Amino acid sequence: MNREKKIIKVSLQGILMNLFLVIFKAIVGVVANSISIILDAVNNFSDMISAIITIIGAKLSNKAPDKDHPYGHGRIEYFSAIIISIIVMGAGVTALKESFSKIVSPVHANYSTATLIVVIVAIFVKFFFSGYVKKVGREINSQSLVATGADAFMDAILSFSTLVGAIISLAWNISIEGYLGVVISIIILKSAIEILKDTINTMLGERPDSELTKKIKDKINSYEGVYGANDLMLHSYGPDRLVGSVHITVKDSMTACDIHGLTRMIAEDIFDEYGIVLTIGIYALNDSGEAGEIKAGLEEILKDYKEIINLHGFYVNEKIKRVSFDLIFDFKCKNQEEIKKEIKEKLKEKFPDYRSHVLIDTDVSD
Repeated sequence: MNREKKIIKVSLQGILMNLFLVIFKAIVGVVANSISIILDAVNNFSDMISAIITIIGAKLSNKAPDKDHPYGHGRIEYFSAIIISIIVMGAGVTALKESFSKIVSPVHANYSTATLIVVIVAIFVKFFFSGYVKKVGREINSQSLVATGADAFMDAILSFSTLVGAIISLAWNISIEGYLGVVISIIILKSAIEILKDTINTMLGERPDSELTKKIKDKINSYEGVYGANDLMLHSYGPDRLVGSVHITVKDSMTACDIHGLTRMIAEDIFDEYGIVLTIGIYALNDSGEAGEIKAGLEEILKDYKEIINLHGFYVNEKIKRVSFDLIFDFKCKNQEEIKKEIKEKLKEKFPDYRSHVLIDTDVSD
């Protein structure tokens, strides 16, 4: 079963389950005069809306690329997750408001055995469903399903708090529904904010997964003729839709034909293994003779600068007496340009016949 079909299948299951719970909880809540059960029913209704949004998002995100959207429509799914988080947040605010009103004006609920059975069933149904949805969501990298699963888990906690309130009410004739509602409302709001934060971070362009980038670099470095992989950048155009670029270091004696064959092979293998469309740039390498002496001198200079975490792209053009290289600084370093100027001056002192071109690069991946 493909990714879209899995999302739709799980979402339809969620709609049917929530419809069942909405009907029964609404009836029981009205009969028992329980605000917490009625709020629980409202929350299940919002879950139905979330599931519908998830289905729409999955359908739209699976549209083929077109002239205006050459990378496809996968990012629509992120908007689905944002809408769901806003719905969850709205449910949390509503629950918080109603809970405060019940603290100010408490109403004694009339619980029965049937009421408690409905609540217990709801707890188990939501708890197991939340685990199932989150598991599928992580397997297929669907933030919408993960958000739906987290919402279902909050529902299970909400129903559990209702059960606790009912038991206390029956045992000691004390109504704590309002207080329990406040606590659960805060948990629901916290969950919604976390879902929203994670999704926005993805849309803004967060740092790629460290384990993935290290595997890709190790894979690239394993090819004969490759002496380094740097500047690996990955951009997400929807779940499981990554486009990226990388620079590889090769001997400057390689021909264009050799480089063409090597880069095509690497790009095809990375796509086959990781599904990533990778563009490959080239750094030429010459570190023997005078070039080797200059590189050793540069590395000696860099030992005094703990802010620099990587040197790459080093090349010496002996014909025009030019040294070029890239430096990656720690993000905490605020005086990168000053340090760059110092390094160029020190290199000039060591090798006065050469001028240098230094590019400050960004630490984009591990």
